[in-house]
Amino acid sequence: MKTVKIGRNSPCPCGSGKKYKQCCLGKKSVSIAEQYQQRYGITLKTPEQVAGIIEAGKLLTEIMDGVEAMIVPGLATEEINRFVHEKTIAAGAVPAPLNYHGFPKSVCTSVNEVICHGIPGNDVLQDGDIVNVDITPILGGYYADANKTFFVGTPTERGRKIVSVAARSLELAMTVVRPGATLGDIGHAIQSYAEGQGCSVVREFVGHGVGLDFHEAPQVPHVGRPGQGIPLVPGMVFTIEPMINLGGRELKLLDDGWTAVTRDGSLSAQFEQTLLVTEKGYQSLTPFDLGQFIF
Repeated sequence: MKTVKIGRNSPCPCGSGKKYKQCCLGKKSVSIAEQYQQRYGITLKTPEQVAGIIEAGKLLTEIMDGVEAMIVPGLATEEINRFVHEKTIAAGAVPAPLNYHGFPKSVCTSVNEVICHGIPGNDVLQDGDIVNVDITPILGGYYADANKTFFVGTPTERGRKIVSVAARSLELAMTVVRPGATLGDIGHAIQSYAEGQGCSVVREFVGHGVGLDFHEAPQVPHVGRPGQGIPLVPGMVFTIEPMINLGGRELKLLDDGWTAVTRDGSLSAQFEQTLLVTEKGYQSLTPFDLGQFIF
């Protein structure tokens, strides 16, 4: 594995809170990859692994584009599931959600007040609804994970607001991703913006490492304080996927054991991308234009 370098004035990857030059610089040589694996359980990805995740991401974005084209009033969410499943299998990939801890479908479809993990079924989309579609294919052993929230027919004012705030929250979070930034910087960018817009941020579900498995270290909270948490280094691959509620942040889990909904019945929206920390910033491995959802 390539040894990742870290700047003298960057936060020390050992987690001490000190600068690298004041802490572990000059001590017995241990690669950053080894330090992150030992201390945090984080696997920094090799170029070969990143290439595999990129290919999975290309398949994901192709499928997502197909889903976007089929979103109309009158569509049953099971039809989204069937489309995602068939396209994934046809590409020689596997839908990661299917049978994951018993999840019964190949994609999550979360409508209106559903925060995440909605199960596709006979529910029919109505004009003015919003629906989040969360796709994760496994291609050649590599995972890519992303989601979008779509308008169904003519959007309502409330729908436009929550979708816009959720998209902008992810966009702002992505801009802080670079070596030397921290997970707390990501959470702070989301929380300060979303709460400033009068919305709330779900705490119970977070972003996560991904690539070699569906969910890896680290967890990526969507709230936080600047400078707190694990420092980012090149080779980290994780999702940022803020779940933003138009009302309160409290949730409840339905009897199916999966579907999380807002406790007050308010709308919830989410966007997600899989990101690689690079030497100078970040690269989205599941790229799509967030600007079209921001008003």
